[in-house]
Amino acid sequence: MGFLDNLKKRLAVFGIAALCFGYFAAYVPYSMMTKMLTKGLFSGMGGVGFSGFEIQPVVIFASSLSMFLFLTFSGWWKYATHSKVLGISIPRPQWFTLISGICTSGQIITTTLAYTFEGVSIVFAMLLMRGGVLVLAPIVDLVAVRRKRKIYWPSWVAAILSFSALTVALFGKVGTSMTVVAICDISLYLFVYFFRLFFMSNRAKSDDVEEKKRYFTEEQMVANLFLFAALFVVGLVGAQMSAESIPGKIWEGFTLFPFKGHTLQAFLIGVFSYGTGLFGSLIFLDKRENTFTVPANRSASIIAGVIATYLLAIFYGQRLPPAHELIGVVLIIGAIAFLAYRSAMDRKLKRQEAGSRRQEVGSGKQEARSKK
Repeated sequence: MGFLDNLKKRLAVFGIAALCFGYFAAYVPYSMMTKMLTKGLFSGMGGVGFSGFEIQPVVIFASSLSMFLFLTFSGWWKYATHSKVLGISIPRPQWFTLISGICTSGQIITTTLAYTFEGVSIVFAMLLMRGGVLVLAPIVDLVAVRRKRKIYWPSWVAAILSFSALTVALFGKVGTSMTVVAICDISLYLFVYFFRLFFMSNRAKSDDVEEKKRYFTEEQMVANLFLFAALFVVGLVGAQMSAESIPGKIWEGFTLFPFKGHTLQAFLIGVFSYGTGLFGSLIFLDKRENTFTVPANRSASIIAGVIATYLLAIFYGQRLPPAHELIGVVLIIGAIAFLAYRSAMDRKLKRQEAGSRRQEVGSGKQEARSKK
């Protein structure tokens, strides 16, 4: 635990910037490997990839295992709500972390699927998903009345720039190649994200560290286990259906895909997927308004998506991002600049408050001595 405590102290110095870097570092291999596995770019695949639904069982299993290992080695299981069953203390969710966890499970699977659709680039999918959530962020801040937060002007500017990036992306020709399944996938992603942010804002965004850890542990516990169980049930239904149907492909993911020689790549996608979920959730749980934390999270993933796209183009001959997508990225970088200014405002305010408290304490001591 000495190493973990030391690591926590070092990361605390960088605050949300360290979480954004962790999110970015996990997102590059996650998005890149997902595209490679579904387009057949790994060695020995010969350009024949797997269906996005087919790889899900292994990906979600790896994500669930990563979740269990992190919560175990970090010791965070103790923060979850517990109930006794036959004399054994079992961690369980509260009603709001149960709903938030189910929403998170929808976010996990729709994110991975978004990078598997033919004709939709990593950057374009990111601009749609991330831009959409950025639009939702100030709405959540306005409707989350349980813990109302003031939205500062740099956060508004960052959200507007991010929305502009989404608008620019939608003018690209690639948007016309989106299938009905892709549109439904991204729509579901935005739908579940709204409710996840809403419950986080009302129940967990505060200075209480234990409250944050409790929320995170319960939410992640529900998300991964619920998603894996749901996939298995759908797969069982798919066993009686055509192999070309979505349930049929999921069943093949359980029964055939693990023996086709690319299980390790899918497993690593799941590990990196959990990495994005870990760092991303901790960013969202920052006590500041969603109009600040959401752009911070989304900006890191947009930059990661651009880097992954360029790596695919350089090493695997995939297409480079078109001009309209790069313009969207530039707008996102502009949003980051305003977020950095917002962070500087916070640090300045904290220094002023600390100085005022020291001055009050000093005045109180001086007054006490004069009375003597």
